[in-house]
Amino acid sequence: MREILVERSLARFAAARAASVVAGAGSGITVGPLRLADREPRALPGPDWHRVSPVLAGICGSDLATVDGASSRYFESIVSFPFVLGHEIVGTVGGGRLAGSRVVVEPVLGCVARAIEPPCPACAAGRKGACERIAFGHLKPGLQTGFCADTGGGWSDGLVAHTSQLHAVPAELSDEAAVMVEPAACAIHAALLGAVVPGERVVVLGSGTLGLATLAALRHYGQPAVVVAVAKHPVQRDLAEQLGADQVVRPEELERAVRRLTGSLGLAGGGSPSRLTGGADVVFDCVGSSSSIASSLAVVRPGGRVVLVGMPGTVRLDLAPLWQREIALVGAYAYGTEQTPDGPRSTFDLAFELVAAARLERLVSARYPLERYEEAVRHAANAGRRGAVKVVFAIGRSSSPAWRSGPPNTESVETNA
Repeated sequence: MREILVERSLARFAAARAASVVAGAGSGITVGPLRLADREPRALPGPDWHRVSPVLAGICGSDLATVDGASSRYFESIVSFPFVLGHEIVGTVGGGRLAGSRVVVEPVLGCVARAIEPPCPACAAGRKGACERIAFGHLKPGLQTGFCADTGGGWSDGLVAHTSQLHAVPAELSDEAAVMVEPAACAIHAALLGAVVPGERVVVLGSGTLGLATLAALRHYGQPAVVVAVAKHPVQRDLAEQLGADQVVRPEELERAVRRLTGSLGLAGGGSPSRLTGGADVVFDCVGSSSSIASSLAVVRPGGRVVLVGMPGTVRLDLAPLWQREIALVGAYAYGTEQTPDGPRSTFDLAFELVAAARLERLVSARYPLERYEEAVRHAANAGRRGAVKVVFAIGRSSSPAWRSGPPNTESVETNA
């Protein structure tokens, strides 16, 4: 069985980090920590576990941060080596009562998957992303599939997953649509956590996969009066408009756009970013960098909310505006059960709906076989510059008729399928 392994090698991670710093984040990414290996299939951890053969597996921003040596050391105690990246997965179940089923994997490894009884308070309340036991139970530490040595991950020919993690894919949904369900679930959780009320003015900062999915979620499940999307590249700007942005601006245009939208005044001598007297009601930061958080704090109104959707690392940040303007900064991680007007619902159930309604399969831009992982990772790291959004590994065959053709905007990359 082939797997793209991440091994505990301080030298490799240090080299990756050094290359990133020298070349600039995202432009000179190195795949030093990765290795394509042939290994024996993992043992099933228990009776409620299944083998899953990935068909498509996405490359996420958190994966790139791990490969690039840019992820926070905060995660060191909640991962186990060697792990196989890949948590955006559509695949087929290989045996047992679910044999042949096409499924999406919900990657969080909470109390149920870890056979922990009674479950922690967060899991008992349906907040799987806040599980308190992600380093305990009968599995090695791992906050998610893709970061746990015992489960494997999507960048492989096979992984193991608990029944509670598997969601059946509707027959009418293509694989390209299904691989977008996990990032859509993250976006929905963030959009609902932002608690946007009708009439509020919203900024979505960043228009990669997560930013575009958050924009789609806000339009599908909320009623903001105006949504301003911030996008660097032409393909991102086009998709942001298609997914419901009222205005799409470049990063350097954001402050002026918010000032005009809200009637705010710019304060002289405010520095960079400058200071506005007012601002947007809610900002969704889908980047998570020092500069993006600073920009978010600069354009949100006093008493407003900033939702941190993109995974941050160690940032250097002036928190004076957060303090003086009484801004709420909240993190949005993973998913679980969401409170909706129709009652509690699984975030993944909502995500299947959103992917179909917003046609998020259009974000899948290129597919690569596992053996071309270096090209795939570099393509994903430079997706916007290259006119792409979501880059995926194409690994196995699916039972979905729609899989054979793929969406019309998918870049023609040879696969082994």
